[in-house]
Amino acid sequence: MDSGAERFSILNFSMFFFLFIFSLLLPSHYHCAQVYNITPMQPLAHGQTLVSSGHIFELGFFSPNGSANMYVGLWHKNILPRKVVWVANREKPLAAADSLASLRVSSNGTLELVDGKQSSVWSTNMSLPSNSTSTVALLLDNGTFVVNDHMGVELWKSFDYPGDTILPNMVIGLDQSGNGNFLSSWRSENDPSTGSFLLGMAPQTPSQVYVWTTKNGSSTTSTPYWRSGPWDKTRFIGVPEMDYRYKNVFNLNDDLKQRKQYFSYSLYDRPAYIDVSSEGIASLTYSKNDGKWYVYWEAPKHPCDIYGACGPFGVCKASGSPICKCLKGFVPKSNDEWSQRNWTGGCVRQTTLFCERRTKHKLVPLEGKQDDDDDDGFWKIVGVKVPDYHEYITSLNEEDTSNDCKFQCLNNCSCLAYAFVNNIGCLVWSKHLIDIQQFSSGGVDIYVRLARKELGEGKPIKLIVILTATGFVSMLVAIVFGLLRLRANQKEKIPTSRDTLREYIGKHDPSELLIYDFDTILTATNNFSITNKLGQGGFGPVYKGMLQDGKEIAVKRLSSSSGQGIEEFKNEMLLISNLQHKNLVRIMGCCVKEDEKLLVYEFMPNKSLDTFLFDPMRRGELDWARRFNIIQGVARGLLYLHHDSYVKVIHRDLKVSNILLDEKMNPKISDFGLARIVERTQSLENTQKVVGTRGYMSPEYAMGGIFSEKSDVYSFGVMVLEIISSNKNTSFFLYDQQLGFLAYAWNLWNEGRGLALVDEVLGDSYSPSEVIRCIQIGLICVQDNAVDRPTMPDVIFMLNSETDGPQPKQPIFTIQNSVYHPHYGNTNSSKNEATITLIDGR
Repeated sequence: MDSGAERFSILNFSMFFFLFIFSLLLPSHYHCAQVYNITPMQPLAHGQTLVSSGHIFELGFFSPNGSANMYVGLWHKNILPRKVVWVANREKPLAAADSLASLRVSSNGTLELVDGKQSSVWSTNMSLPSNSTSTVALLLDNGTFVVNDHMGVELWKSFDYPGDTILPNMVIGLDQSGNGNFLSSWRSENDPSTGSFLLGMAPQTPSQVYVWTTKNGSSTTSTPYWRSGPWDKTRFIGVPEMDYRYKNVFNLNDDLKQRKQYFSYSLYDRPAYIDVSSEGIASLTYSKNDGKWYVYWEAPKHPCDIYGACGPFGVCKASGSPICKCLKGFVPKSNDEWSQRNWTGGCVRQTTLFCERRTKHKLVPLEGKQDDDDDDGFWKIVGVKVPDYHEYITSLNEEDTSNDCKFQCLNNCSCLAYAFVNNIGCLVWSKHLIDIQQFSSGGVDIYVRLARKELGEGKPIKLIVILTATGFVSMLVAIVFGLLRLRANQKEKIPTSRDTLREYIGKHDPSELLIYDFDTILTATNNFSITNKLGQGGFGPVYKGMLQDGKEIAVKRLSSSSGQGIEEFKNEMLLISNLQHKNLVRIMGCCVKEDEKLLVYEFMPNKSLDTFLFDPMRRGELDWARRFNIIQGVARGLLYLHHDSYVKVIHRDLKVSNILLDEKMNPKISDFGLARIVERTQSLENTQKVVGTRGYMSPEYAMGGIFSEKSDVYSFGVMVLEIISSNKNTSFFLYDQQLGFLAYAWNLWNEGRGLALVDEVLGDSYSPSEVIRCIQIGLICVQDNAVDRPTMPDVIFMLNSETDGPQPKQPIFTIQNSVYHPHYGNTNSSKNEATITLIDGR
């Protein structure tokens, strides 16, 4: 090699070494994509991110959905899809191609965003002390972006300037002047500038949360789009989904003395956010620490959730057809509009209130005389979201009752309705009653003021007063005779003609069941074709059908040769028609013609849970997320039956084949033929006839005929363990020992090997903590002593809590669940099962 080449090689090596040493001396942000603070000496450049100390949150430059604009935003670092929870420059975007933009601490200590030309686009615009050059910007693990001085004193924080999202422990509310901060939606998914919806609180007591529509992002020019109903110190009473799962999730501070109202929440220390979308949907979303988001709750979901859907004095019911009706004593303001399903005009009163007539015409009743139409009364409507514009009667104290509230309203001519709400007290209304929604479960009762004649009261009272003693005795005898006659009629067979069936239903319950023609069902099921048959249960076969309007149905047909099922038919027809919950199968109608007795249900395209769970070829379709969702859904359905429905219902035949799955694999409890209504004050019932399914019956029921809500809890526990393992409890055996399914599950738990119960097809794709929690719940539910089992509210709480529940004891009652090895005798058999099943994969 000549000397020139040698000199060139040495020069190259020197340059490389110099550049290497120089790069080590550069500030960290020049060669690291993540930084932990922003200082005057260290700005945040395009392509870098600011990370919280625990690597929970991240802040950086982003372009939503690949748009041409660029923003500085904040998001959870390790959860997908990425949800931007705060945007700095939402009204002033940068060009996405501007790679020289940066977020920096300026010479006067203010945090500012500058473009590639070093022009300020956004800043914190704060008043700073003289030593402001020492300020530093940090991202905290709770999602707060802060600017601190050199002593660590907080000068500015992003929590004071919310966008479309509120994070846990972040506060929105109103101050003494009624001013507050609100969430404002993005204009679209690609544009974070202020959109058409606001979420916040209104200055009223007790408080409620609203979503408003707005044209310019100002609450002063907005109209309500959705509201939560008043806060009762534990939940919003207009959100029926706020059950036991939401206990201690939300916090609302109504400081009446200082006139401050603040709202915040915390979801069991899990990552979560509440936001309002560009379409006006408010939602609570959380993560199970598995890197994914799950929607916990959202609204509005149904037209009835939209504010004022049925106008003044109208009530909206999601399960109704049509969904809007006028309150009793009111008629549509415009029949033409209502016939076109435009209900926003609402309803008007049919009969003028006596109070109004007395005030207008200065009527004074003669002393000792009162007309039948004198005075007004109240009509009770059950289970509703109370109307908007409530007034809180603060003069009543906690010892006062509903009667005191009624008296306050009755003696105020402008009072149109009242409600006495637990944990709140007396609410009254003097404006139009608007945005009333009637729920299938939850809600509160309100009392609407009506003229006495609208209530059908007055004259019957006068008649009783003028009856002679002989007449009273005669009436008493007639009443007793009528009751005995009614009791005898209840034992009659179901009428077979369409008209008398309609009359029968009307006598027993004013349900909204449709009465189908038999020919309609024949056409829908292709004359009960074998190709339309979905399954076979103790009740009889079940067929798929399609009505003329294209709606798919499932038809349960009582077998004419079956000696059972008539009482079950009546029971299910009249009971389930009044039970409405998203985790209960919905009955649409019935049909009776001679010996044919049919029940018509909504069609469940995925049939029953057992068709997946116990099928070796299909159980892999049930990943853990679906199994856990099914467990939670069934628990919510049982909670409704036991506690939240208008009557307390014991199902008595809960099993995997009675859990139907909709198109999204959501569970619905079916088959209420064996269900029984019990008094809420009673905890136990007794029957001479034990019905149900072997393996799912609790000890006290199987051996003594005693059933209660704890009987259903036992069945639920068995089912939970089956869902986890894909083992059918009545066909389980071990080759080396005669051990029943429950005993096997408990042994694994007791030995600390609970996860060995998990279905092997799940591999490692499940949450161990959730599985262990579900196994523990299942074993607690199958305790021999009913007192040791939890209630369904307890189960719901445990399913959604990270805290340890009670430890299960060893279940002894496992004989009915044991099936011995074929060499030793019995194998699985269902001959002794007494059950009514909609779709049963036995």
